[in-house]
Amino acid sequence: MRFEFCRNKTASPRARRLRVTGGALCAAALAATLVTGCGQGSGDDTAAETSEAAKVLPNQTSSPSESVSGSPSETAQLTKAQADRKELLSTVKVTFDKAATTAVGEVSGGKLTDLELEGLDDDTTGSPSPTGSSSPTGSSSPSAEASGSPSGTGSPSPSGSGGSPKWIAEVVEEDGTAHDVTIDAVSGEVIDSAPDADQSDADKQQLADRISQATQTPEQAAKVATDKQDGWVTSIALDENDSQVLVWQVDVVSKDWNKTTFDVDAAKGTITDEQVDDN
Repeated sequence: MRFEFCRNKTASPRARRLRVTGGALCAAALAATLVTGCGQGSGDDTAAETSEAAKVLPNQTSSPSESVSGSPSETAQLTKAQADRKELLSTVKVTFDKAATTAVGEVSGGKLTDLELEGLDDDTTGSPSPTGSSSPTGSSSPSAEASGSPSGTGSPSPSGSGGSPKWIAEVVEEDGTAHDVTIDAVSGEVIDSAPDADQSDADKQQLADRISQATQTPEQAAKVATDKQDGWVTSIALDENDSQVLVWQVDVVSKDWNKTTFDVDAAKGTITDEQVDDN
């Protein structure tokens, strides 16, 4: 968003004083030299000084609050995906970081490898969908901010349609055993927690290798993403990218209801890819 600055046509007090001073000196020069006009002698010097002084006077501008007409979410027509994100986020009270802590607490010695808000963007494969906090450790919930205010002072009640939104988590033990944990995104209560019965030995070994290689925690990866794009973390998953580099894939929904997916190197903590879904 650009702010357009307007030059104030009213001269500043300092400029007026300079002109008055110039006039006084010019009058003095007139009286002293008995010439018609003040364009000679000290009058020329004073005019030059006035011109130089004017160059360092800052231009007057209107305040940002006077230039901004409204946020994108208030002024633009939302797409269906954006409207769906906004609707779901308005019901969520449990932030990403709180859900992550609850999920890990269900599995002794376990580590979080996947966490997503169920039911957004038709995504059921384990990556992105909206919810979370304005920062991984933030205290304000999406429901407090979905109205467009980043301060999180309000907290709309759940819509009640279709049941409460849910966080779906995968927590992995040191040997690679995965546990599926479902958390109510409104109350924060654990709905279900059980080992993944469909895991093969190869699956367990793969997960055990990944959690041992990931030196960056999901909370650290989420902070890297939200430092780049302010918004709510809606999904995070430990996976390999196309180059076979282990990354945390982090979804962030911004205040205009667009979703950005970041790949954060799970060992270095740097962003390796960024994709914006503005549908």
